[in-house]
Amino acid sequence: MRTVTSVNRWRRRPEMVCLLVVGLTVVFLALVTSATEQIPTVPTQIHMSNKERNELKEEAREMFYHAYRAYMDNAYPADELMPLSCSGRYRGVTPSRGDLDDTLGNFSMTLVDTLDTLVVLGDLEEFESAVKLVIKDVKFDNDIIVSVFETNIRMIGGLLSGHILAEYVQKQADVMGWYRGELLEMAKDLGYRLLPAFNTSTGIPHARVNLKHGMKVEALRHSRETCTACAGTILLEFAALSRLSGEPIFEVKAHAAMDALWKMRHRSSELMGTVLNVHSGDWIRRESGVGAGIDSYYEYCLKSYILLGDERYLARFNRHYNAIMKYISQGPMLLDVQMHRPHTKTRNFMDALLAFWPGLQVLSGDLKPAVQTHEMLYQVMQMHTFIPEAFTFDFQVHWGQHHLRPEFIESTYFLYRATGDHYYLHAGKKALKALQQHARVPCGYAAVNDVRTGKHEDRMDSYVLSETFKYLFLLFSDPADLILNIEDFIFTTEAHLLPLTLGVLGNHTMGARDQEDQVHMLDYMRSCPSPNKLFPETVRRPLRDLVTGVCPRISSPKRLRASDFQASNADHLRTVYDMGITMVSLGEGKVQLLHSFYNAKSPEDAERGLIFMQEMVELSKSNAIPNTQLQAVAFKRKGDPELHVLEAGPSHFGMELTKDMSVVQQAVYAQPIKLCSALKNAKEVRDKIVIMERGECTFVDKARRAQSAGAVAAIVFDNTPNTSINNQQMFAMSGDGKDDVQIPVVFLFTKEAEQLMAAIKQQPTIELTLMSVTGLKERLERERAEITKTDTKSESKATP
Repeated sequence: MRTVTSVNRWRRRPEMVCLLVVGLTVVFLALVTSATEQIPTVPTQIHMSNKERNELKEEAREMFYHAYRAYMDNAYPADELMPLSCSGRYRGVTPSRGDLDDTLGNFSMTLVDTLDTLVVLGDLEEFESAVKLVIKDVKFDNDIIVSVFETNIRMIGGLLSGHILAEYVQKQADVMGWYRGELLEMAKDLGYRLLPAFNTSTGIPHARVNLKHGMKVEALRHSRETCTACAGTILLEFAALSRLSGEPIFEVKAHAAMDALWKMRHRSSELMGTVLNVHSGDWIRRESGVGAGIDSYYEYCLKSYILLGDERYLARFNRHYNAIMKYISQGPMLLDVQMHRPHTKTRNFMDALLAFWPGLQVLSGDLKPAVQTHEMLYQVMQMHTFIPEAFTFDFQVHWGQHHLRPEFIESTYFLYRATGDHYYLHAGKKALKALQQHARVPCGYAAVNDVRTGKHEDRMDSYVLSETFKYLFLLFSDPADLILNIEDFIFTTEAHLLPLTLGVLGNHTMGARDQEDQVHMLDYMRSCPSPNKLFPETVRRPLRDLVTGVCPRISSPKRLRASDFQASNADHLRTVYDMGITMVSLGEGKVQLLHSFYNAKSPEDAERGLIFMQEMVELSKSNAIPNTQLQAVAFKRKGDPELHVLEAGPSHFGMELTKDMSVVQQAVYAQPIKLCSALKNAKEVRDKIVIMERGECTFVDKARRAQSAGAVAAIVFDNTPNTSINNQQMFAMSGDGKDDVQIPVVFLFTKEAEQLMAAIKQQPTIELTLMSVTGLKERLERERAEITKTDTKSESKATP
């Protein structure tokens, strides 16, 4: 999300001014200023002096040049700098990183991506030198397959912004008189090289294209899949290219892709999936969120309206936004759901890319949830030094990398511009100092491989110069000190500047409107927030408690404690609902509790809800399975003396295998494998261990069907790919309160189940042993002791 915009753009419909006004710096600050006589000032943070702010601005400038010089001196004309190796990363020369290298095209990407940052910093001399280098050295006739999405936002966006600012400084600063639109011609050349990717039956572009041969290469013959963000983050750059070059084809193709995506939304939920087939238009992955794979599609829906004035994009954005706030937003958290089953959560973590969302909410005028989500992210950042690439719902590290991403700093910048609250300057300072202390190396800035260890990665993406340092510099800058009026521009998703005046150059596709895109007033109906409610500190305070676990203390004899909560008690359900807590059924007896501060009946109820949720977390930890209760599935392959032991989870129903208790028997797969209907192979199951798959019905229902067929035990294996005891917290399968299952039932994650299945495939009559892990260890220790004792006796007898 990358936009500040000007007041003059919002003159189309009076009702829309209310919709978006608080995202506009000038109007919003005027709104607050005009209300200061009625609203008492609430200090939310120690004021940052102009001296400190200026020092931080200069430090951000120095950070940029440290990284920029490292790239120019050691890597140019390579696409990226490798800061640990202090050398350039070239496609096909440096070791391949797989799909990640589709970003590279051997076209000096970092320099092109950085051109407009030089102008923002006011360094026109270096800007002119960089433009000359790009014109002289950068070529696109390369037999290389590149990402359409990344090439568009980094290269075409960088070239267009460089062209626009070159003409701008020609007029404003009387420099670069020699420039004659060379960067625009380069952008047009590159744009035509991307166009073959749009030759699909849907109009949605392929994910990758060959710069020299288009789609006519063997490696792309089976190209089918792309992500929603990949296909939906084209229009700003392509529209600008058409309007600046006079070639309408680019904007036409980009509009067609956006129209095709809009038709693919789920008509009931108004949500989008993340991966699709460009030929059939079928969804391949139906997970819906605001992070990786989908983020900038939503951003471009809103910004396409701002830049181009096409009202259908505002209508589309508002439809999507309302759905996101209904299904995905849970207080400060944004949780992925199934687009076609929006009450079903799809994963137990959030990714770092969603940090752009508060900035987009500022632009859309919805400030309160923006403050909430930003505060949650800020607390996560302080907990781990950086925001990890992914973190769990209890704010622990899921993926530990930090690639020096700009999204959190971007949202910090927009929240500061909207509120004037110095709290966001201090948040930006915290991010700046973290980069200086933990990412700076002698040759630039290195990505962090794991925030828990601080280990570096030999990687500095071009967006570090294009976005991260640009937003840091802008955060601490006084707009009056910049040579540009930032409010005359919109920021693309790569933070490239496009002038808002592009909107008056004409739209070649305004007549091509689908009937279903007719604008309805409901698509614009949103209320303007009251200035009385815009003091962010009142929103932030309870969220710190949510993340850190230090909740405000409320003395109330009537407070419902987590340990007393019963999901079957109607009064308890009503109480947690009043506290802003909703329950989402995940199936198979599992329930997820979600807390939203502003859904609570009162602020006091909301704080009680925070305490309740913290108690639930602690209760969950105390109920974690100790090693003494872990079960084992053990077996020996024919001809292999080694005993293979797979750790398994227990159940809250059926026989508990403790101490020396065990079941030894052959195994049979249930038919049907999920065992949610009558067994088709009941005779084979009798007196055997039955193996079945998780899903579609409860664990205990599966166990009852296995028991009724005469099975002596059951093994349930996970239905989620790649899960393992090594990457998941083991749990006990839940029952339903009835005590009618007598056989032992254990649970295996996918990786462990695959080992078991491989052994059964190799030896169908193999015998399995089910018992507790501790019991098995004790048995093995006894057996070893007996063997040692026997060997000792034999040696004694053999001694003369």
